[in-house]
This record gives sequence, C-alpha cells and structure tokens, in this order.
Amino acid sequence: MTTNVRLVAFDLDDTLAPSKAPLDPRMASLLVDLLEAVPVCVISGGQFGQFQSQLVANLPEGAGDKLARLHLMPTCGTQYYRYDDGGWNQIYAENLTDEQKTAAQDALVSNAKRLGLWEEQTWGPILEDRGSQITYSALGQQAPIPAKSAWDPTGAKKEALRSAVAELLPELEVRSGGSTSVDITRKGIDKAYGMTKLAELTGIPLGEMLFVGDRLDEGGNDYPVKTVGVPTHAVEGWEDTAEFVEGFLAARR
Repeated sequence: MTTNVRLVAFDLDDTLAPSKAPLDPRMASLLVDLLEAVPVCVISGGQFGQFQSQLVANLPEGAGDKLARLHLMPTCGTQYYRYDDGGWNQIYAENLTDEQKTAAQDALVSNAKRLGLWEEQTWGPILEDRGSQITYSALGQQAPIPAKSAWDPTGAKKEALRSAVAELLPELEVRSGGSTSVDITRKGIDKAYGMTKLAELTGIPLGEMLFVGDRLDEGGNDYPVKTVGVPTHAVEGWEDTAEFVEGFLAARR
C-alpha cells in the first residue's frame, strides 16, 4: 500500500498527540521525516490556534523548509491553510452565518441542560465559536484528559445530545467530535468534504491518499473519510501512529 501513497493525512487529537496536548518530540521528528517523503495533511476539529500550539510550534528546528508540503485543515476541513512567504495563509473557510451560530449555540445549551449534561465543574469555555464550526465541550476546552476520558466512556451522552440537537437543526451538520464534544458546521461539511477539497486543490486522487485516525468506527468523526474512498489506517493513540509512520518510511526506502 505505502508505495502508491502520494499524501498521508492525519487526525490530530488522540492520533498525533493526546487531546489538546503538544506533539511528543518523537512524533514531531517523524512528521518532519515523513514530509520529506510525501506531502502531509492534518485535519481535525480544533481551530487553527490549536493546530499552531499543538502541532506547528512543536516541530523541530529546521522544519521550516518543509512546511510548504504541510496542509492544515482545522474545524474538520471547513478551513484550509497553506504555508507561503513565511506564514500560514487561509485558502478557504466555510463560515457559518450569525443566525446559524446563534441557533446552534441555543440548541446546544438548552438540550445539554435538559439532558443533565451541562456540567458545573469545567475547565475553560463549554461553547466555542470557531467561525466555521460551533463546538460544545462538556467539561470545557482545557479539561484534563483523565476527566474527559471518564465523562462519557461509552459515547452515550454525546450521542444523546448530538441526536437531540440534530433534530432541531436539520439545515446544519451535527456530529460527535472528540471525547466530550459535539461539533456543528454547515450541512455536508465534514472530513469527507475536507479530503475531497484537498484532492481538488492538490490534484492527488483520493485513492492515492492515506488517512490515519483514531475514530474510524461508524459514528466516529473520522468515519466520513472512508465514505469517499480514501484508504485508512486505524490507531488508538499517538504511539500507534509513530510506529505506523516508522514502518511507512521504512517501506519507502
């Protein structure tokens, strides 16, 4: 498989790094090595600032000349950034209207409270306007990983909220995000959309890309990538991803 791959795409949280945490130096070094072999895309639900603090800021010195081969797609591909002339430039953003943002936030708050999911102890804001995406994080944006892991181990809480909100917002896309989050974007805008746009903009067919993620199960936020024919590789954490990249690079030599 690896010999035919012309681009490798990754989820960010729990694939390249623990949720909201910086890249481990081992993973950062491997990403730079991978950029020498093929272009790399990172597509995840976080906003661009999260990509900068988790990913870009932790790449090793000397990575600058390879950043032109790095494609960044925040908020599940609703935004797209490329590196040029010493900085990151936004290529597109599928932003929500003010009316859509208000409707999304109102639906999330009212249903989270109705379902008993509006928590009192939180770390940072529960709701975040990411321009092209409204995100509900049950325990707040900066919640520690152990608390997030314990909040909804089966995913039932998130699904109850997602389903209730989706009924109220049929004109928008409502889906499960990370371990404690629900994301809302314009209809039909998800990681499948992002990967399809990437194929159009790079000229690399979807079948010649490879996507690596931790939520490729049906209902997971990486699953839509499968529906457009992108080959995938499932992982359970950044250590799995590091081992996969090492094997990928070895097979290409």
